Amino acid sequence: MAAVLSSPIESQVAVSATKLLINGQWVNSQSGKTFATINPSTGKEICQVSEADAADVDIAVKAARAAFDKGPWRKTSGSERGRLLNKLADLIEKNADELARLESLDNGKPFLVAKAADLPLTIACYRYYAGWADKLQGKTIPVNGDYFCYTRHEPIGVVGQIIPWNFPLLMQAWKLAPALATGNTVVMKPAEQTPLTALRVGELILEAGFPAGVVNLLPGYGPTAGGAISKHMDVDKVAFTGSTEVGHLIMEAAAKSNLKRVTLELGGKSPNIVFADANLDEAIEGAHFALFFNQGQCCCAGSRLFVEEKAYDEFVEKSVARAAKRTVGNPFDPATEQGPQVDKDQFDKVMGYIQSGQSQGAKLVHGGGRVGDEGYFIQPTVFADVKDNMKIAEEEIFGPVMSIIKFKDIDEVIERANRTIYGLAAAVWTRDISKAHAIANNVRAGTVWVNCYDVFDSAAPFGGFKQSGIGRELGEYGLQQYSEVKTVTVKL
Repeated sequence: MAAVLSSPIESQVAVSATKLLINGQWVNSQSGKTFATINPSTGKEICQVSEADAADVDIAVKAARAAFDKGPWRKTSGSERGRLLNKLADLIEKNADELARLESLDNGKPFLVAKAADLPLTIACYRYYAGWADKLQGKTIPVNGDYFCYTRHEPIGVVGQIIPWNFPLLMQAWKLAPALATGNTVVMKPAEQTPLTALRVGELILEAGFPAGVVNLLPGYGPTAGGAISKHMDVDKVAFTGSTEVGHLIMEAAAKSNLKRVTLELGGKSPNIVFADANLDEAIEGAHFALFFNQGQCCCAGSRLFVEEKAYDEFVEKSVARAAKRTVGNPFDPATEQGPQVDKDQFDKVMGYIQSGQSQGAKLVHGGGRVGDEGYFIQPTVFADVKDNMKIAEEEIFGPVMSIIKFKDIDEVIERANRTIYGLAAAVWTRDISKAHAIANNVRAGTVWVNCYDVFDSAAPFGGFKQSGIGRELGEYGLQQYSEVKTVTVKL
């Protein structure tokens, strides 16, 4: 029976799944260990969740391997895989209100944001890849001689997936949907900070009718459960979204084990470039959204905000006024725009960056402090007069800290925008189409937005240049990350 949690914020949220999902069954971890998942609005425990480690990963991989090699999944047609994905999307849509509440409780994002953004994008992702499941076709290739040559797109096999805490439902969909559409089986580790919606979706996966062993969900910690997935000799591919530092560790583990395929969606320090000829009111609101959305906890956040010097002072003044109007508080309050950071570690990290900005000489023009005396709420914070060599301009903060940087001309800003180890996203605000294309063509980033920011669609690929990752998620490109291409040549 679901346990209905009792505090006022939690009063309409039920937690029904707290164990590991392995081979179609909800089970305790082999060690019997559990860990607390915390409500970031209060800092208090929501419930205990089973803690997976290497022993559980090994059992789950065996189940996934059996489902792939010998189970019904191997013989399931593309159209049937698509039907199951559509059924899952329907069940998520049916339970959208409950899932949005659970996401807000465990992650801290405002309920209305989860309901309006996370849930629709999640549902759309499953439906998009459901449509691809029966369209995974190869090519016939004319070759020299009397031969018939063609290609087949086949699933890779057992896929390990490790997802982050900032968009738990959406990142689960980004990983599961293309892997399942292409016929793989999955062992997934949800983030230890936010396991609850992933496990609830696990219940819906069983309800939809996916065969046992096709999807296995193992909440646990990165060094144990995540590490075991990355180095397991019978995992054929690992997909990870998270920090660049952990991405290095996963790639190293994959190389040292069985040379498994790797896709990584990693950190960013994305340049958001505003020219003086832009519609400044739109650019100010767009830059505010680009940085503060999801409490600043976005890998593609526009966290290096370059503003042309002719418009700089006005832009700073109006950006401060916009930040001052931002409502921070209870994520279940309809008026709230910004909830808490996900946990104490993230809260402390962000506060440390704010202190660093001040000590290195950036001008704190708004915020910089804590909100309230419980939970992990931080004021929307704006720094002006930021220099490229400051820590807040170089490192990924992953919090509500805006750094506004002055530039003179297009050649200068392109060079400075590219002066980073990252290359996940970028944006430009201008009325000049030539400037827009110059930025889009010359800034080294996987996504460039023009006069907009954070526009996502399941059909549009997403991923990074440089140390922002390897491979692409979403769109037709996302299918390539979960398929092997086989060439067949037949003598006629």
